[in-house]
Amino acid sequence: MSLLVRTVQGDLPATELGVCDAHDHLFLRSPLLVGQELDDQAHAADRLRNFRALGGRSVVQWTPYGMGRRAALLPGLSAAAGVHVVAATGLHQAAHYAPELLARVGEGLAELFTAELTEGIADTGVRAGLIKVAGAFHGIDAHARLTMRAAADAHHRTGAPIAVHLELGTGALDVLDLLCGKLGVPPARVLLGHLGRSPDRVTQRQAAGAGAFLTFDGPSRANHATDWQLPDELAALLDAGFGDRLLLGGDTTVPETPGMPHLAGRLRARLEAALGQEPVERMLTENAARAFAWVPARDAAAWVPARDAATR
Repeated sequence: MSLLVRTVQGDLPATELGVCDAHDHLFLRSPLLVGQELDDQAHAADRLRNFRALGGRSVVQWTPYGMGRRAALLPGLSAAAGVHVVAATGLHQAAHYAPELLARVGEGLAELFTAELTEGIADTGVRAGLIKVAGAFHGIDAHARLTMRAAADAHHRTGAPIAVHLELGTGALDVLDLLCGKLGVPPARVLLGHLGRSPDRVTQRQAAGAGAFLTFDGPSRANHATDWQLPDELAALLDAGFGDRLLLGGDTTVPETPGMPHLAGRLRARLEAALGQEPVERMLTENAARAFAWVPARDAAAWVPARDAATR
């Protein structure tokens, strides 16, 4: 099967992603982050250039619908920096939106997500390459159930992957029970974010064993167990045979986040010193290529990546 990733400049063979920041934000606005918006085009361009200079080749922006993703700017920024960019559709937690916006999108979420994946984000011509949704703290609330049902519907129509914000790293198994157990999304099409924020190694192994991708993101967030815990967490998962399930991201959410240059520079070097070059290279390249590939809807239920099958 020839796998493609949908970038803001068009579809790309997944093998051409190169070193990929699997979860980041070039632009982001939220009522929960007043005064800390990511909306500076020059700053976004600088971060992409710095990432490219450190060997980075692709960035996946998880900013979903209604959170200032500035999709019209993404193709130009991508071309100028020489970095592939993937945009997101989807919906975050309800707290990030005005009630009137949520009322307006209402029950038409699956159609909205599908249209942004296939036709393009309104007035931009830019097509999203993944669906972003979010769980609640240690579970799934009514809003999360609504958005995840819509995400599953859009996935089944398109084959696009689904990326999930786990609140403070919790609720991974509840998310998989809903998306995969009840809604029929193949686990290998689900990316779980923020696993390092709640370094529960039992849950991490269970989620990886179920077949999902585990995204370790948000490096150098002082209020989370991040950089200093990460080598040991990844080593445990590698030892358990889940090296093909691991992704790394910078998750720049406010301007002072070190984000993608830190990921490609200091953090990559630290992880290579602790784990070796080969597994870290695989997380940044081969794993990302499989995680973000679009699998045709007719093939998605049966799709199992070859490397994963070999390690089971």
